[in-house]
Amino acid sequence: MTDSLIILLAGFFLPLFPMSMVFNGILDKIEHSWLRVLLFLTWPLIGLFIVFSSHVMLPGWLLPLALSTSALYALRILSLREVNQWSGFLATSLWSLLWLPMMQATPAVLLLGYAISMSVPLVLLLLLSAGLERRFGAAYTGLYGGLAWTIPRFSGVLVIVIMAAIATPLFPTFFIMLDLVIESVSATPLVAMVLLLIWLLWSWAGARLIQGLIVGRGSGVNIVDLGMTAISLYTLVLILLAVGGIYLSGVIL
Repeated sequence: MTDSLIILLAGFFLPLFPMSMVFNGILDKIEHSWLRVLLFLTWPLIGLFIVFSSHVMLPGWLLPLALSTSALYALRILSLREVNQWSGFLATSLWSLLWLPMMQATPAVLLLGYAISMSVPLVLLLLLSAGLERRFGAAYTGLYGGLAWTIPRFSGVLVIVIMAAIATPLFPTFFIMLDLVIESVSATPLVAMVLLLIWLLWSWAGARLIQGLIVGRGSGVNIVDLGMTAISLYTLVLILLAVGGIYLSGVIL
């Protein structure tokens, strides 16, 4: 198999446009939340395995294609209202950037850590989205505002999970993006500018998602909030992510 065909195949799992549409098409067809979780955890790892096992040489044209794919999906999530679809498009934007550290000859173990740490916050968001679907029948922004009043414990966890997903400190994706920007500043300042723009779009989209779900007047309907056991599990995972982020900062910065 030629290098181009291997990259084409890997481009389905480490999204490169237009192959990136396949992942989101599959996600739209899956209704069970745990199958979505499995998809998010395994999809980028398959792509990394394809690249690692083939020892393919990565051509220079991958860089602009990966950046444009990430920017396209980062821009697209600004207008999305359905939480699962929002998560899928953000995942596509995140995973497409994994081509950059691969082109910088980042060790395979570290790249696997990148992929997993990018995916875990989105997995938590998928589980919270499933919780919204159970409580309200759907997970759309603007459909029911004021969750901070209706289910405050759920809302608090949701806000932190979204912050972890969009690469805010001290979570791993923040340090991954910081490292990519620092590596690009001296070599290719334009790449650093595009990365910062993508990062800004993630933050903007995250703020819009939080506003559409959390902010506003509560419905007054009595809805069961997140239980203490579930809060403890979410908190544990988020703490582990933050610790992983701090550890990662010492490794890559």
